[in-house]
Amino acid sequence: MAEFKTNARPHVVVLGSGFAAFRFLRGIDTDTYRVTVVSPRNHFLFTPLLTGTTVGTVEFRSIIEPIRGAKKDIDFYLGTCLSMDADRKHLVCETPLDRKEFTLGYDRLVIAVGGRNNTFGIPGVEEHTHFLKELAHARSIRQQVLGCLERAAVPGADPEERARLLRWVVVGGGPTGIEFAAELHDFLNDAAKWYPGEVSDVRITLLEATDEILPSFDQRLQTYALKRFDREGIEVRTHSPAKQVDANRVTLESGEELHCGLIVWSTGIAPRPLIQDANLTKSDKGMLLTNDHCQAVDHPDVFALGDTAQHQDRALPATAQVAQREGKYLADRFNREAKGKELKPFQFKSQGMLAYVGGRRAIAELPGADVTGRKAWVFWRSVYLTKLVSVKNKLLVAVDWFVTALFGRDISRF
Repeated sequence: MAEFKTNARPHVVVLGSGFAAFRFLRGIDTDTYRVTVVSPRNHFLFTPLLTGTTVGTVEFRSIIEPIRGAKKDIDFYLGTCLSMDADRKHLVCETPLDRKEFTLGYDRLVIAVGGRNNTFGIPGVEEHTHFLKELAHARSIRQQVLGCLERAAVPGADPEERARLLRWVVVGGGPTGIEFAAELHDFLNDAAKWYPGEVSDVRITLLEATDEILPSFDQRLQTYALKRFDREGIEVRTHSPAKQVDANRVTLESGEELHCGLIVWSTGIAPRPLIQDANLTKSDKGMLLTNDHCQAVDHPDVFALGDTAQHQDRALPATAQVAQREGKYLADRFNREAKGKELKPFQFKSQGMLAYVGGRRAIAELPGADVTGRKAWVFWRSVYLTKLVSVKNKLLVAVDWFVTALFGRDISRF
């Protein structure tokens, strides 16, 4: 295969700024390719630590890194891709600041826009729940938690209204839901000295529609997490699908109504509208179907990574680990192709899974071994600290953890 001409760099457009996109940008050779990035946010977000920002375990800016700093010689446009025409290699985008549209052409397209929260069509979810995928979501949850405590502390508060304010519901028993519930309980341990009467009356309820939590983990680790939550007073209710959500209430399929002051929705992912409307072949779940080279099966100049894609011959977990590995693979593939080297298919072997379960304890499912408790928590923190994408992030997060351990989580509402 002939090498590319240096005076005619192929134009690669990247949609997204998550793990897959960021890792691709770090690895792509910009001397060979002209790279343009389009994303509605101008930063990379280290989502595995996002739950901790909701309660002040780590600070918001400690887990973000500007996209423009990912690689020199890339063009970045703040925008959302509204539509794509893979046959014409044409994109229509819109800036979120003033809703003005702009268009782009490309030689190759890398789609790494991730997924959206899956509401399963349940009425009221979009309007009345808090999602947990962006920093804005985490900040909104933080304000709601502290707002509920402050309102419940007002003298003469109606007992029924007070009970509602102090009932917090988490919908979804996957890693995000579990870790958020754990962080929330840790926060209450710190807040007890400031809100003693209120914290003692807080009820945290986790709802899961299926018969198990953390379904991707080994049964022994699921059991450990359940026992930890039971010991800490976090109510876990399996076989409890939601039927409807209102401003201050979750109605279950059984007809039971849970009146609450906070509802956090974390029930998996669904394809974004861009993917739903794309003239590309999709899987039965609506994700872009790709081959072993992360190419769309019917358009070889379109590549899809992370939660946007589903490989045609195997199912990969929707995790940051997979997205990051795909991003690295694709950058290496592009670079190898430019040099006329052999192109190898993407291969994935899991390095393990981690989840925080509160009280400085975690679970770790590793190749050949399962680890629980404080050892797993130390490993959990060590892994995430090393996986942070910059020295700045590593230092900030380490300092945040130290300050939290020394002084407790901050209760300021801002």
